[in-house]
Amino acid sequence: MALPNPTDLAVPGFVALVLIEMIAVKLTHPQRYEPRDTLTSLGLGLGSVVSGVIFGGLLGGFALAVWQYRLFDIGWQWYWFVIAFVADDFFYYLVHRAGHRIRWLWASHVIHHSSQHYNLSTALRQTWTGAFSMGILIKLPLFLIGFHPAMLAFVGGINLIYQFWIHTEAIDKMPRWFEAVMNTPSHHRVHHATNPRYLDKNYAGVFIVWDKWLGTFEPERADEPPRYGIVKNLGSFNLLWSAFHEWVAIAKDVWAAPTLTAKLGYMLMPPGWSHDGSRDTSEIIKARWLQRQQREQQLGSDAWKKPISSSSAADQAAAPSPVA
Repeated sequence: MALPNPTDLAVPGFVALVLIEMIAVKLTHPQRYEPRDTLTSLGLGLGSVVSGVIFGGLLGGFALAVWQYRLFDIGWQWYWFVIAFVADDFFYYLVHRAGHRIRWLWASHVIHHSSQHYNLSTALRQTWTGAFSMGILIKLPLFLIGFHPAMLAFVGGINLIYQFWIHTEAIDKMPRWFEAVMNTPSHHRVHHATNPRYLDKNYAGVFIVWDKWLGTFEPERADEPPRYGIVKNLGSFNLLWSAFHEWVAIAKDVWAAPTLTAKLGYMLMPPGWSHDGSRDTSEIIKARWLQRQQREQQLGSDAWKKPISSSSAADQAAAPSPVA
């Protein structure tokens, strides 16, 4: 059954909304858009489309080959599309989480996080090397169950369209019931943040319930605005460097690694892992931050417990009373 590609149909709408947001935000918060950053995002989006045309057939052929060994024959009735959408979103969560925990997959996904701005153009900052990283392997159970690759590609496209609008600071919070179930701009701002509190949180595509169920949810806090980008920002708007910098870094690390185990570690362990412990993973960053938080809380608690000296008491007695 031939199905259209929803994302291809949505591209004109994406561009129009980016322009509308850019004009609106320029009048109120001009710092949220940086022209060079926006151009880089648009260039990465265009490159992703080209990459999809080149490699999409290979991935589709691989998926069809796996689908031949399916356990069930799932039809094309509308309700199967609904079930496929929910199932695909859960597996999107798994792929997305793996993309932050396995460096080989992170090398493709890091492109999406490399902007230090958060606006609708950031949503277009997509990978050129997704086929090479082979994250599709995590979705093999869906093909083996019996969902046709074309059906999954269709609902996956709708998933990506949904995710476009959540890349904005122009929307604060949605209604509480919506925030409880769905992914929103507030939830996804957390995901793009480098604050230690927010690292490796909110992997959801459409339904935030996966994060709440599996312990990776973190709400956005008004007293801690997100800082966007990656732990070590690129410091460049070079299009090719944005697309391939992590692959270059992996190649250098693997080449210099002293053992086979270390070489594999630089490909398969979380970003920031090193064979000698000289770098920081997100776990180390968060643990150090938590220790600092606990230390500051303890110091604050101890300050209240200190007895007031006689001179301090006299000073306080002489001090004027506060004006109501």
